[in-house]
This record gives sequence, C-alpha cells and structure tokens, in this order.
Amino acid sequence: MSELLATEAARTHQVRELPRPARVPAAVRRTATALLGVAVLLVLWELYRALGPVTGVEVGGQRVLPRADPRSMPGVLEVLRTLGEPEVAVPGSRTVGQAVLAACWGTFRTAAGGWLLGALVGIALALPMQRFRLAERGLLPWVVLSQTVPVIAVAPLVAAWGGRLQLTPTLTWQPWTSVVVISAYLAFCPVALGALRGLQSPSPAATELFTACAATPRQTLLRLRVPAGLPFLVPALRLAAAQAVVGSIVAEISTGTRGGVGRLVLEYAQQATSSPGRLYAAVLGAALLGLAAAALVSVLDVALLRRHRPLEAPR
Repeated sequence: MSELLATEAARTHQVRELPRPARVPAAVRRTATALLGVAVLLVLWELYRALGPVTGVEVGGQRVLPRADPRSMPGVLEVLRTLGEPEVAVPGSRTVGQAVLAACWGTFRTAAGGWLLGALVGIALALPMQRFRLAERGLLPWVVLSQTVPVIAVAPLVAAWGGRLQLTPTLTWQPWTSVVVISAYLAFCPVALGALRGLQSPSPAATELFTACAATPRQTLLRLRVPAGLPFLVPALRLAAAQAVVGSIVAEISTGTRGGVGRLVLEYAQQATSSPGRLYAAVLGAALLGLAAAALVSVLDVALLRRHRPLEAPR
C-alpha cells in the first residue's frame, strides 16, 4: 500500500512539473500586430493602384477615393527608391532618406518634451481629482472639453502669445517651445484620464483595509493607489506618446517651425508634381515615428509592470 501511494505521489509530482507552454509577451504581440497592420495597408494601397479608377471615385460630386494615377498614388517601391535619391542636384548633398531621418529626429525631440510636460500636467491634475470630489467635478469636464478644440486653431495662438513672452533677460520664447507646448496640449488628456481611472481602481475592501490600519492619505496613495494604477497609466502614456508626435507635426505645419518632419511635409508637398514619392516618404517617416514613440513607451511598460509588487497594508 505504501509503495502504491509513493508511486502515485511521484506520478502527481511529474505531472505538476510538466513545462507550461510559453506565452508570447504582450509587447511582442503588439509589435507584431502593428507591423501586420502596416503590411495590410501597403497591400491595399497597391491593390487600389492596380484596380482603382484613374479618375477616382466620386459621390454626389465629391471625390471620396483618390485618383489611382502614378502622380497621386506612387507605388511603394517608388517611394522606397526616392529615399536613396539626392535631395538637391548638388554633388555630395544628403539623400531624401537622410533628410527624413533628420526631420524625424527633430520632431522626436520636441514630441519627447511635449510628452514629458503633458504627463506631468496630466498626473498633477489626476491627483487632486482623485482626492477631492469637487475637484473632479470641476476639472474633468474641462479636461475632456479641451480636446474638442482643433489643434490647427490653437497652434497659431500659442506661437503668437509665446512670442510676446520674455521669461528672463537672457531666456526668450523659442519657436520649438511653441511646438512642445502644443504637443503637451494633446498629450496631457489621456494621461489625466488614465491616471484618474487607475487611482480610483482599488476596490472598496482594499481602501477600507488601509483605513482600518490607520494609513495616512500619503501611504494609501503610494502603497495602494499608485501600484493599482500602473496598468491604467502605462497604456495612457503610450497613447500620449502617439498624441505628442501628432501634436508636434501639426504644430510644425501650422507655425512653420523648421527642423521637423511637419515642415518637411510642407516642403515636399510643393514638389509633389515633379516628385510625388518625396511627399509620401515624409509621411511614411511621420507614421514610423509615431509607432517608434509608442514602442519606446512599451519598454517602460515592461520595466514597470515586471516590478509591480502585490499590495501590502501598512504596518
């Protein structure tokens, strides 16, 4: 009988030690999904070029689908070849691809500044809204309402008002500062909403446990609400990164600020008749910049959530 029990225990132990199937990390799945979406978009682009009408599709006198001619819709291979062409007909000049990379780097720097500023403002708004119900009722509608104002209308106002500011005798408002502020204008809203949702996510039972342990509001915030809010905050930061890139590009186009991909889109749009591939090369660079910004925040996602510890009541 004892041998039978020992055999059964060993068999159970072997079953428990069977290796579990490996799970694909969430960051890898998101990256693969994004790349798959880009591939599908490129395939649909080529199919429409091959099968779509040359004059486009019109409904009620309005064109709803573009013309499928080479000037309006250059092929993907043509756009890629354009990246290797010299930007100007001067020996030793940089290529279109190098110009797009330099412009994307300029936009990335302003977008990073706008993302940081927007994240700080969003978190600073979420903290009082979670702590005080009156602050939530007073601030939350304005946070949401701020995103209904078109950025293309806000950008010239920010540039005009900022140009009149004299911060210090030696520190003046630079054109890139307007781009950072406009980028933060789009980035702060998702962070504020995500942080507020995360700080409010702990269950009433967990909150009552901390109250029963005589925890201070600061202890409850740091040990309960902040760890519980990380799964809500990180996706909001990812969305804010993409919004910051969009805000920087729109601000560069609206204010004419040089050095970014938005300004490059304007310059290449003027050459679209003779070289349509350049315009789409700049647009492709802007799209990849948005994906890269979201991917960088995904690295933060892995770093934060891997160190996420179970909630502990104060002693």
